Amino acid sequence: MLPRHLAVIMDGNGRWAKARGLKRSEGHKAGTQAAKNIVTRCRELGIEHLTLYTFSKENWARPKDEIATLFDLLTVFLKKELTSLREQDIRLKILGELSEFPFGVKQVVAHTIKKTEDCKSMTLNLALNYSGRDELVRACRKMVAEGISEDRITEETMSDYLYTAGQPDPDLIIRTSGELRLSNYLLYQAAYSELYFTDVYWPDFTPEELDKALAEYARRQRRFGKTGDQI
Repeated sequence: MLPRHLAVIMDGNGRWAKARGLKRSEGHKAGTQAAKNIVTRCRELGIEHLTLYTFSKENWARPKDEIATLFDLLTVFLKKELTSLREQDIRLKILGELSEFPFGVKQVVAHTIKKTEDCKSMTLNLALNYSGRDELVRACRKMVAEGISEDRITEETMSDYLYTAGQPDPDLIIRTSGELRLSNYLLYQAAYSELYFTDVYWPDFTPEELDKALAEYARRQRRFGKTGDQI
């Protein structure tokens, strides 16, 4: 049993670099390669939706040079991988607000979205300038602005106003580097997600490590809050 929607908190790039006496930028570069490998593996397996926590709203507090490096890596990744995304029939979507991003970054993102909009085999969501709490506030404000009446506000309506509208909630959320929290990630969508934590830093999270997580997921019995057989 594979998840239809897999979400990942890619954590540990900086600690991976520090452990090797390298600059943090080298950790981010290695993390970008790891992301490419995981995208490819998910497509091979037939996972329909993959969401990667790429840049949170909290990340703006990082040093400016590190932020610039992250933006450079994002644009290089999208430019280099556009052909591959199209060949693999992968559509790119963005979860988050890009208005604060540099113009060049927004251009590359928009171009990649446009060029992959007809791809249907897998959706790759990049959470950029993303915050789970902000997403909920944004959804509520949009419903108010559109005059949605109180009696029409349901869980389904709320889902329709989230960035992930039209996609299933994540079945499995993976976090690397040993941290045991969601960090403001997909708070509404994660209500019944299975969680998998690993001490492996993101740059070392290989397709084989992904297979371990998926094997663990396959062993679990999902109840969605319903009563089941208890041991």
